[in-house]
Amino acid sequence: MERGKMAEAESLETAAEHERILREIESTDTACIGPTLRSVYDGEEHGRFMEKLETRIRNHDREIEKMCNFHYQGFVDSITELLKVRGEAQKLKNQVTDTNRKLQHEGKELVIAMEELKQCRLQQRNISATVDKLMLCLPVLEMYSKLRDQMKTKRHYPALKTLEHLEHTYLPQVSHYRFCKVMVDNIPKLREEIKDVSMSDLKDFLESIRKHSDKIGETAMKQAQQQRNLDNIVLQPPRIGSKRKAKKDAYTIFDTEIESTSPKSEQDSGILDVEDEEDEEEVPGTQDLVDFSPVYRCLHIYSVLGARETFENYYRKQRRKQARLVLQPPSNMHETLDGYRKYFNQIVGFFVVEDHILHTTQGLVNRAYIDELWEMALSKTIAALRTHSSYCSDPNLVLDLKNLIVLFADTLQVYGFPVNQLFDMLLEIRDQYSETLLKKWAGIFRNILDSDNYSPIPVTNEEMYKKVVGQFPFQDIELEKQPFPKKFPFSEFVPKVYSQIKEFIYACLKFSEDLHLSTTEVDDMIRKSTNLLLTRTLSNSLQNVIKRKNIGLTELVQIIINTTHLEKSCKYLEEFITNITNVLPETVHTSKLYGTTTFKDARHAAEEEIYTNLNQKIDQFLQLADYDWMTGDLGNKASDYLVDLIAFLRSTFAVFTHLPGKVAQTACMSACKHLATSLMQLLLEAEVRQLTLGALQQFNLDVRECERKTVNILLLACFACILTSIKRNLSLLCLCS
Repeated sequence: MERGKMAEAESLETAAEHERILREIESTDTACIGPTLRSVYDGEEHGRFMEKLETRIRNHDREIEKMCNFHYQGFVDSITELLKVRGEAQKLKNQVTDTNRKLQHEGKELVIAMEELKQCRLQQRNISATVDKLMLCLPVLEMYSKLRDQMKTKRHYPALKTLEHLEHTYLPQVSHYRFCKVMVDNIPKLREEIKDVSMSDLKDFLESIRKHSDKIGETAMKQAQQQRNLDNIVLQPPRIGSKRKAKKDAYTIFDTEIESTSPKSEQDSGILDVEDEEDEEEVPGTQDLVDFSPVYRCLHIYSVLGARETFENYYRKQRRKQARLVLQPPSNMHETLDGYRKYFNQIVGFFVVEDHILHTTQGLVNRAYIDELWEMALSKTIAALRTHSSYCSDPNLVLDLKNLIVLFADTLQVYGFPVNQLFDMLLEIRDQYSETLLKKWAGIFRNILDSDNYSPIPVTNEEMYKKVVGQFPFQDIELEKQPFPKKFPFSEFVPKVYSQIKEFIYACLKFSEDLHLSTTEVDDMIRKSTNLLLTRTLSNSLQNVIKRKNIGLTELVQIIINTTHLEKSCKYLEEFITNITNVLPETVHTSKLYGTTTFKDARHAAEEEIYTNLNQKIDQFLQLADYDWMTGDLGNKASDYLVDLIAFLRSTFAVFTHLPGKVAQTACMSACKHLATSLMQLLLEAEVRQLTLGALQQFNLDVRECERKTVNILLLACFACILTSIKRNLSLLCLCS
């Protein structure tokens, strides 16, 4: 019973479910019926569901049939009406076809016009689009054209800026065009081209600078010379006419001109035109002579391209090479001053350019690099000057070289380069200059002594007298009182030698100028050089004259007189040096002149030469003695050779009256002693083995003649010397009073 109830309940549920599914199928879209049917097949009562579905379909068919039967008459009427409409529709179709044919015929021209209008509209639209695209591309093309023009006119840095602007601003807007892609592909090539061209301009600039460094250095040295002249004008009282001459003589400006362009232009030649200027006009500066724009442009270009370090290394490497070339002197530099001048001009020009680069660029060169180059240049320059200056034998050339080195050092010192080593080297050249001066003055003294007539200077009027006194410090009251014509006691070589000694002192003083030496150092240098001149050069010249074989007693006597007056003039030379150096002789470490010793030695040598010559002359006369020791005749007069000898001694001793008394007496006594000794030797010769009374009588007459005449000659000579000494002392007393 319970099972029957349960089965009945299940069938009711199944029937209700099937009913729900059927309602859902009727009300649901066919696209969504799948899940509903699946629920039927998921169960086990799909057979009963099919039965219910068939039953529901039959019910709907019956309802459709009822509805059709109800509306059948209306359907028939509708078909009848539709047939009528069909005929009318055919008529209407024919009318529409006819109307369409007419319309097509009539609208054919309109269609053609419309097609033309359509084509024009299309062209207009294309043209408008093209114009828009061209307006977008035109700035790109203009910028590219501007870039090519800038590169053509060598405006490399603006070209690089234009290229950067073109790449980052304009090309991205039209990057889909093929020509833009070509431009983009060419940009690296253009950068390299700008880089290469700017480097080529830099190479041209470096080559031009190398060729014209001497002009740049010449201008810088001329500026330094003018500044030094101005400083001298400020420090010293002006002398009319002297400054302009010194300004012209101090430095010679070459008459060459360098062809170039304006600094405002974009040409990269590097050197600007420089016209010759008068001394009073302003000398152009380095920035006026040189166009540094190639260096600046190339530096900026490489900096923008990120290759600044490469550029710096290249520039420094090339300038080092140029420095080595500049510092290599020509082999014949020592022959003329122009060789040294050109060498210095090139060095100054090189470092003036580097100094300007140092102060106008940031990091292209630095102080360490400049100092390294200067140390190399300084060592090579000093070595070259030591080598080439050693070949100079002309003191004037050495003096001009010294002035040029001082100007060279002063010029570089203005630019901050240390030049102490150059001034130290000048002290070495000073010794060489002194040696060349001594050689030159040795020739001067030799010419003076060779051309002298060794006789007192005759003067016939007051003008000639004052001229001699103006050349040589000499005062003699007795001589001044004598009427014209009259004679000085010394010969012409005394004032000439004295004047040349002063000229030598002036020459030594010239070298010490501008060497930044103290007055004491200058005084010491002059005194030492003058001592060498007196003790070595002049002393050797006098000794050579005294030792000549053909020199006579008159010349020797005059040399003694001359050296006596030169010895007295040494105090005036002391005063002369004191006046030009402003260093008092009493100053500590002040050297003394050794002129008195020089002239005393020369005088003593002349005295010895007089004694020797007198004895030789006496020996020559005695060689003429021809005694016949075996003669039997008794003579009554002195021998002829002895008479000639006494006459010679009388004339010779007369010349000795101008000598100092002691010298004259010594000479006379020495001659008499030598004569007596020689006569004794005649008797004691080995060849004389026997004598006759007649021979002894003749020899006795000769001895008595010598005794009588020589005593008179000696007395006269001594008396004359005494009178001369008295006159000299009286003159000195008058001068003192």
